[in-house]
This record gives sequence, structure tokens and C-alpha cells, in this order.
Amino acid sequence: MPARPPIVLIAARDEADRLPATLEALLKALPGARIVVADDGSIDGTADVARAGGAEVVRSERSLGKGGAATLAAQAVLEATSAPDPPMVLLCDADLGASAVELTALLDAVELGFGDLAVGVFARRVGGGFGFAVNGARRAVEDLTGLVLDAPLSGQRAMRGEVLACVVPFAPRFGMEVGMTIDAVRAGFRVIEVAVELEHRATGRTLRGFRHRGRQLVDLGSAWRARR
Repeated sequence: MPARPPIVLIAARDEADRLPATLEALLKALPGARIVVADDGSIDGTADVARAGGAEVVRSERSLGKGGAATLAAQAVLEATSAPDPPMVLLCDADLGASAVELTALLDAVELGFGDLAVGVFARRVGGGFGFAVNGARRAVEDLTGLVLDAPLSGQRAMRGEVLACVVPFAPRFGMEVGMTIDAVRAGFRVIEVAVELEHRATGRTLRGFRHRGRQLVDLGSAWRARR
């Protein structure tokens, strides 16, 4: 556990069903944490569920994509945090459910000085396609930083407070994680990976899943080109 309660940023779009369990787990694991939900134009009541669960909400009325919505929330946090030694920041997805309690391992890794930005690697792989998006993201990060990651697309990340200002604005849409990693390494921060026992709503080898990963490939490619 970090010495001070962290700030938690949760990217969410139409996650009213899974978000309550995620919030409950985070509040249990991180008493006193400030939790901010970046609602990307949800139409299922995600914002109401977030507020009922004790979170602040920064909402875009229309979908901006993950990176755009998360940028709005991060900018709101940065504007309200002027301390010279800001608290740590935890980024996570809304669909982790009860397994979100395990995210403390990322914060602990940063608190203990193993890295400045810790990326969560799912200890057990569930779902997924043929690896095109992950491999594309891995090559993009390695090409521009020399760093090789097992889970370059993981949205579960803990960072020192000063890192956030260096990686915002995030790259648009699903290029967020690739852009964030490249920006952090270029700013001189140490990026590490930590295996965590997490569960989420996985996308399998379905038409919907392939469309999702196709959009990821396009977006991460854009993030890579913008940083070349």
C-alpha cells in the first residue's frame, strides 16, 4: 500500500454492469483513494452508477475514444493537484470486478522504487485473438524506445504522480497505452511490468473481437507514427 491514498482513473464506456464491483474492490483495497471515472459518452447509466459507488465523474457527452475521455479526466486531476509531491496515480479499466483489489501490487512496485510506471500483466490469459494487435504494439514500443513489453496494451498501470503530467494528453482512442509508454520512457522514467491476478471481460475470436483488435491496430499505428 502506498503511504498516501492514490488517485485512481477509470476509463469506462457502457460499463454499468461491471463498474460497481470494480469500485467496491478499489475502495476496499485503497481506503481514502480519490476515484475518478472517465465516462466516454456511455448510454447505459455508467455515470450514475459511478457516482452511486463513490466516484467522481468526468463525462464526455459524445464518445471521444478511450484516450480522449481519459485525457479529460487526467487534466481535471492535474488542474486540482498542485502539490510539489503529487500522490501516485492508478489507471485501470472498469470491467475488472472484484479482481481490482489485486492492483495494489502495481502501486507497491512503484512505492518500493522498482519503477516509475508499472504495467499490469494478466497472470492468466483469457480470450484474445491471434496476437496481431499485441505484437504490433510491442514492435511500436521497441522501435522507439528499445523497451520490450509482454503486455504493451494493458490499461492497468500505476505511476508516480509526476509521470502523469508527462504522458498527458494521451494518444487518441486505443493508442493510449502505446503512446503513454513511449512518452514515459522518452521522459526518462523507468517502465516495468508486474504480473497480477486480474480478470476482465475478454474479447475472443468473434467478429466483434476482431473488429476491436482491428481498431486497436489502427490507433496504435497512429500513436507510433505521431512519435517517430
